[in-house]
Amino acid sequence: MARALDKNYFLNSSEFRVSHKELYNNGIELSAERYSRLTEGLTGSISFFSSPGRAELIGNHTDHNNGFVLAATVDLDTVAAVVSSDGDEIIINSEGYPQVKVCLCDYAVNKDEYGTSSALVRGVIKGFLDRGFKIGGFTANTSSNIFKGAGVSSSAAFELLLCEILNVLYNGGAIDCITKAVISQYAENEYFGKPSGLMDQLTISRGGVSFMDFADTKMPVSECVKWDFSDISPVIINCGGDHCNLTAEYAEIRQDMHDVAAVFGKPSLRGVAEADFYKKIAELHKQCGGRAVLRAKHFFDENARVKKALSAINNNDAGAFLELINQSGVSSYEQLQNCYAKSDAGQNIPLGLHFSARYPHILAKRVHGGGFAGTILVMLEKSYSADFAEYMKDLFGGDNIFNLCIRNKGTTKVEV
Repeated sequence: MARALDKNYFLNSSEFRVSHKELYNNGIELSAERYSRLTEGLTGSISFFSSPGRAELIGNHTDHNNGFVLAATVDLDTVAAVVSSDGDEIIINSEGYPQVKVCLCDYAVNKDEYGTSSALVRGVIKGFLDRGFKIGGFTANTSSNIFKGAGVSSSAAFELLLCEILNVLYNGGAIDCITKAVISQYAENEYFGKPSGLMDQLTISRGGVSFMDFADTKMPVSECVKWDFSDISPVIINCGGDHCNLTAEYAEIRQDMHDVAAVFGKPSLRGVAEADFYKKIAELHKQCGGRAVLRAKHFFDENARVKKALSAINNNDAGAFLELINQSGVSSYEQLQNCYAKSDAGQNIPLGLHFSARYPHILAKRVHGGGFAGTILVMLEKSYSADFAEYMKDLFGGDNIFNLCIRNKGTTKVEV
């Protein structure tokens, strides 16, 4: 099938060169080929969109209990080449996946579609309609290098991509980043069947490094943080496994924390005074169990670490920041207990953490994202990133080690 725009179109475009520098840390030839490939079979005026993955720097499993998080967008993304239509369908052709076709008038929740792209499309449509926003048909060809189900938020990137396409094509680009994040979370919770907090969506919608306070989950406080640690390389390692089928274990963390909060008559741990929590440890142990108590303690400790990490970044204190990342990793392992699933004999995340620690130049390490399966986050000096990838590739494969760049743009229309 013929391409509407060839590779040289992008290589010769000054606008694309600027966009590429803003969004990516790889060679422009690779990006030009990728964008050109997505124009196959499209006719008419083509628009391009990019929606990034995210790295959770610190604040593991705090957002769903109204806590604090530091997270950043990275240069892995889902890209779409899009043509609007006068029809009543959204059609999405994603590389490596079956075609998705959803009628604009069919946006009822369907539990049989839980975990599918079709469900997310319907959820975003309903979220737009509920707020009086305009919707319309389009055809999109998409490509993603965000590895699915491994903690870099492929589903959130897809949700925000849909939101931004509808925002630009039919709403004049007027919808703010928080509203798009809330719509995306709604689609994931109600239509996709995953009880996630808002951290993934808000990070991806805003872009860059963000400090988030989820005291009000409908309107969280969010501020951009200046990241000056240019010599520190965040590396994400896909240790294997897919947490798409581990939603129940993910949900148990939230429920355990809520169970502890309920003893104090509060809907979440954010409303519980830490001193009161410690006064009732024995009673909480009897009512909720030791695991719930440990997970609640992680919440309080992690919230404090996020505020300290924010201060460390603002003061350009890399040593303090890295020590807090390490402390967060230990807490997630021992108290939150999300480094491997109950029946997981493979225990890929503990294996990855252990062998990362043996590398002599490691600065910090921790489980990344939801946990149970998927990824770990490692920090090291950029000069060692290639050597570290070589060190780890025999264990997890070179294609599963990502030396990342923190990018400053969230989900966006790409000028070409």
